[in-house]
Amino acid sequence: MTDLAVDIRGLRYSYPDGTLALAGVDLLIDAGEKVGIVGPNGAGKSTLLLQLNGILTPESGEVRILGTPVVKANFKEIRRRVGVVFQNPDDQLFSPTVFDDVAFGPRNMGLSDSEVQGRVDEALAAVNLQGFEERSAHHLSFGQKKRVATATVISMRPEIWAFDEPSANLDSGTQRMLADFINALDRTAILVTQDLYFAAETCDRLVVLVEGRVEMDGPADEILSQADRLADFNLEFGHYCKICEKYRGH
Repeated sequence: MTDLAVDIRGLRYSYPDGTLALAGVDLLIDAGEKVGIVGPNGAGKSTLLLQLNGILTPESGEVRILGTPVVKANFKEIRRRVGVVFQNPDDQLFSPTVFDDVAFGPRNMGLSDSEVQGRVDEALAAVNLQGFEERSAHHLSFGQKKRVATATVISMRPEIWAFDEPSANLDSGTQRMLADFINALDRTAILVTQDLYFAAETCDRLVVLVEGRVEMDGPADEILSQADRLADFNLEFGHYCKICEKYRGH
C-alpha cells in the first residue's frame, strides 16, 4: 500500500489547438496532505486537476492515484477514489432535484435505497442544506449550488478531494463555511486556486504553477513569505484576508 495519494511524473498535455498547458510536471502528494496549486491565469492549474481522474489524459508522462495508473481501464476505480468539485457547480448538477444530484453517485455504486438515503442525509447535513432535497438546484443561489456540488462528492466518500477554484464568486460566509469544511477533512485535499488567502487558510503546502511548470513548492508559510517572487508571477499576498479575518503576509 503506497503512502502517496498522487504520483505525477513528467506530465505533458497540449490542447487540440497546440497550446502547451503542462510542460513536464513532476508532483508527489502524500496521503492526508492538503495542497494548494496556485498560479496566474493560464498556468495549467485546472488542466492538472482534471488529470487526476481521467477527465483529461496525458500526451506523455504518468499519473497514479494511490498507486493505480490513471488509464481508461481504471477510470471507474479512480473516479470512486477522487472526488472533484468543479469551479462552476452548473457543470456538476444536472438532476431534477437536489436529492437526485446527491444520490447519483451512490446509486451508481449499487448501494441499497436505505444506504443511498443515509448518504444523502449525511452529505446535506454536512453542508447545512437539510430540507432542500426536493428543490431544484438550478433555482438556488450560486453559493447554495456550490454547497450541493460539494454534497455530491461527500456522498461518494472519496479518498482524495480535488477543488477547482473553491472560493470563486462566493460571499465571505460561504467561503468561511467551505474553509471550515476543508480544514475538517481527514483526507487528502488538493485545491486549485488563485486565491492565496483561501489557500493560506486551508493548505499546509503550496505548489506554484507557471506556464505549465512547477516554479515553487514548499510549506505554505514559506512560499507566502516570498512576496517579491510571488509578485513576479502576478500573485499577491499581504492584504486583508476576509477568511482569515486578519492581515497576512510580509
